[in-house]
Amino acid sequence: MAASLPQLCPLQTSKPLLSQPSSALHPSSRYPLSRTKESRFKCSAGQTGFFTKLGRLIKEKAKSDVEKIFSGFSKTRDNLAVIDELLLYWNLSDTDRVLDELEEALLVSDFGPRITIKIVESLRDDIYGGKLKSGSDIKVALKRSILNFLTSKAPKTELQLGYRKPAVIMVVGVNGGGKTTSLGKLANRLKKEGTKILMAAGDTFRAAASDQLEIWAERTGCEIVVAEKEHAKAATVLSQAVKRGKEQGYDVVLCDTSGRLHTNYSLMEELVACKKALSKIIPGAPNEILLVLDGTTGLNMLQQAREFNEVAGVTGLILTKLDGSARGGCVVSVVDELGIPVKFVGVGETVEDLQPFDAEAFVNAIFP
Repeated sequence: MAASLPQLCPLQTSKPLLSQPSSALHPSSRYPLSRTKESRFKCSAGQTGFFTKLGRLIKEKAKSDVEKIFSGFSKTRDNLAVIDELLLYWNLSDTDRVLDELEEALLVSDFGPRITIKIVESLRDDIYGGKLKSGSDIKVALKRSILNFLTSKAPKTELQLGYRKPAVIMVVGVNGGGKTTSLGKLANRLKKEGTKILMAAGDTFRAAASDQLEIWAERTGCEIVVAEKEHAKAATVLSQAVKRGKEQGYDVVLCDTSGRLHTNYSLMEELVACKKALSKIIPGAPNEILLVLDGTTGLNMLQQAREFNEVAGVTGLILTKLDGSARGGCVVSVVDELGIPVKFVGVGETVEDLQPFDAEAFVNAIFP
């Protein structure tokens, strides 16, 4: 029993409340790290196969979740509905006016000037070059152009979890972007695929952050590691969680971090310390650094993404608060600007509403 073991670990950990014995719910309970042999965690074909299968399952689920993606981008689709009207009566002599109005519709949907100009000028060249001869041809070319922007620079939208257990995913972002919530929803999705998850409460600055993550741990049936003392170093919490994940056979460790403004140099540097601490325990960790971006901020998110990527080396994006947002075009601008794939999008408030990003489903969702 955990209560009879010596208290070696400086961190407080807890299991989901529904599965714990009453004694384990007491704040003073501890789960020390066990001492197991390092060879247990060397690369094996079985481990490689596990993560390959996990990535495939999540991607397949993305295709089955098209309806939620469709509803999540309803306002963007409404803004772009004018395109069908423009193209219905299109003729060659009216091309410039139609393209001007199409350009306006894309800008209103936050595609951004750079992307919009590329799309419109490409259509103009193909129209006057005789390649597009009808309104339906133009719409097909428009959708194909946007899909190409999303897939040419960042084709790997599935999680890249490496070949050894545990895989480590670190979630970063500014305050209020939905970081902890996204981590909880990601845990729920991974848990449903039979993955053994350990959460790490690395947000040591916000007083309620650990409590919030513990609620998600209970809701999703995952275990969690939290700091025992206030304002503990995030790197310490995360490294201890990964040690436990390594020694106790977890598949994935999900590391929460403190929200920080991208302009705060000292807090941004803390992310570097977290990365270094994790890589000392598992070479190459973290496998993924997922940046959470608030979709309601539109193109303002680009500067955040640039700064986080420069400091931390972002491997994937989670776009949140796109539940009906009129700014769905920002997805295209982020990928084109940074070449970082969007891996998940938040399209609602429920635990199921963090959807794997599928470029083709997205394009079909934003165009009526």
